[in-house]
Amino acid sequence: QVHLSESGGGLAQAGGSLRLSCAASGNTFSIVRMGWYRQAPGSQRELVASITFGDVTNYGDSVKGRFTISGDNDKKTVDLQMNNLQPEDTAVYVCNAYKDPGWGPARDYWGQGTQVTVSS
Repeated sequence: QVHLSESGGGLAQAGGSLRLSCAASGNTFSIVRMGWYRQAPGSQRELVASITFGDVTNYGDSVKGRFTISGDNDKKTVDLQMNNLQPEDTAVYVCNAYKDPGWGPARDYWGQGTQVTVSS
């Protein structure tokens, strides 16, 4: 099993910044990608950003140019720097780890989520 511990989040004003961090623990062998998703009330969960441990990044269209994801393969951590936050960024942000052992089924693991609220 993999456990994901999230930190950061909270309240920011429009134009401000926040940083989210996530650390994986447990059986972290074969985690190949980590990232963040978000879900606002009444909306579907959407990708915010992800990073492989080959440093390939992927961003949701709405955050490109504002958010930056970084990761540490040895520590199995991922950080999300969020700049120029806007009220539409308000959501619960959930850490994700994707594990692909190669010899068995791949699967996703999810954190508990952390609230980000941006006031106008």
